[in-house]
Amino acid sequence: MARSQAKLAAVADRIAGATGRRPDLATADFSSFAEVTRLAAHLLERYERIDVLANNAGVMSTKRRLTADGHELMAQVNHWSPFLLTHLLLDRIVASGGRVITTSSMAARSGRLDPDDLDRAHRRWMAWPQYADTKQANMLFTVELARRGVNATCFHPGIVRTGFAPDSRYMKALMLVPGVAQPPERAATTLVHLATTADGVNHSGRFFAKSALAGTSRQMTDPGLASALWNAGLAVTGPPAADRN
Repeated sequence: MARSQAKLAAVADRIAGATGRRPDLATADFSSFAEVTRLAAHLLERYERIDVLANNAGVMSTKRRLTADGHELMAQVNHWSPFLLTHLLLDRIVASGGRVITTSSMAARSGRLDPDDLDRAHRRWMAWPQYADTKQANMLFTVELARRGVNATCFHPGIVRTGFAPDSRYMKALMLVPGVAQPPERAATTLVHLATTADGVNHSGRFFAKSALAGTSRQMTDPGLASALWNAGLAVTGPPAADRN
């Protein structure tokens, strides 16, 4: 799954060339709840089992931008839309004994998330603190999923050499420091580890980096905050997800 059909097709071509089998493709723009809902319906219609859901969509913007749904861009793409997609697929994932793996960041440790104001509509908006809040939301979502009996883990991929945060001078500087940025193939190893090994089940609700358990801040794992964020997610994403307790 991806937002860009062209980029997705290019990846599919590479996979087909390496394995002889072309993967199924599906697109959705996570800045639109309607797109996410459409994607969920497509997946439920097509697949009787969902063994792994990898919530890897993410964005970092140095300017405050609102989506068509009226939410701050990073809040919606990084958390609300993955929350909605997971929620809509959750019964199928649980029935399959599947796993939910969410890409977070070490930035989550510095987050000061407010479940009632993840958009920072009522607080001073700053780009990197807002990003940190959304990444903290990823971890808190993982904590609450685990509390509800779902196999769910979260991980830090590291600094990855991609087109992420193209308007950030900080990210551009990191790309110039030798040995800091890594290729996507190496960054994906923790995701693959959590999808294919017992760690993805035995350590549900935990945070990983470099395929090993990693430390978290107290706020990243606060059960009360995780529960409050879950309830806020039900309210934000609307009727399609609000019928599940």
